[in-house]
Amino acid sequence: MHFVERVYVGDAQEHHDRGFPDDARPTLWWFDVQPTTVVLGSTQSEAVVDLEACRARGIPVARRRSGGGLVIVGSGRVLWLDVLIPRGHRLWDDDLSRSGLWLARAWVDGLARVGIVDATIHDGPMVRTDWSSLICFDGRGPGEVFRGDSKLVGVSQRRTREWARFQCSLSLRWDPTFLADVIEVEGFDPNRVASSGTTLDVDVDLVRRAVGDAIKESIGRS
Repeated sequence: MHFVERVYVGDAQEHHDRGFPDDARPTLWWFDVQPTTVVLGSTQSEAVVDLEACRARGIPVARRRSGGGLVIVGSGRVLWLDVLIPRGHRLWDDDLSRSGLWLARAWVDGLARVGIVDATIHDGPMVRTDWSSLICFDGRGPGEVFRGDSKLVGVSQRRTREWARFQCSLSLRWDPTFLADVIEVEGFDPNRVASSGTTLDVDVDLVRRAVGDAIKESIGRS
C-alpha cells in the first residue's frame, strides 16, 4: 500500500496537536470534530473571540500550529482532512507556492465526481482582504479551491524537515451569523463575509470517498 489512511473522532485541539507519523508513507487523516469549535491561527490572539459567549454556548476555542485566520469546525460545518507527504516522495516540492497544487487538482477531481463541476484553483500569490487575517476563508492562498468567489477548500500548511502537512477544510455550511456571535472585533460586519465560504447540498460520506480516492490516485500515480 502506497499510503496510510485513518479516521479520528473527537477534540479539535487534540487533532491539531497530533504529531507526525513514524511511518514515512503518504498519509490521509480525516477528522470528525465534536463539538463545534473555534480554531485560531497559530499567531492569532484570543482577544478576537468572545470567550464568554463561547463558554455560554459550550464552544471550545482551539489553536492550530499553522498561520492564518480562524476557522469554525465541527457539526457538519467543514470536512476536515490532513494530507501528509514525506520528503523524498515525488509529490514533495520545496516551493510553498507550488507544493499544494497537485492536492488542489485532486480535490477538484474528487468534487467533480459528486457533481461539483465548477471548482477552480487559485494558483497565484496570496490575496488578502480586509478580513482575511481574522477569518481564514476570506482570503486566497495558492492551492486553495473556489466556487466562483467563494472558497470551497481552505488549506494551511505545516512543514518539518521530513514532512509537509496540508490541513484542508471543505466548507459544507458557511454561517456568517455564527461568526458574528463568537467574534469580538470592533467593526466586524458579517455581511462582508457572507459569501466567503460555501454551503453544499451533498452526501458527506460520498464526498469523503470521492476526494479520498482522487488523492490516493494522485499519490499512487507513477
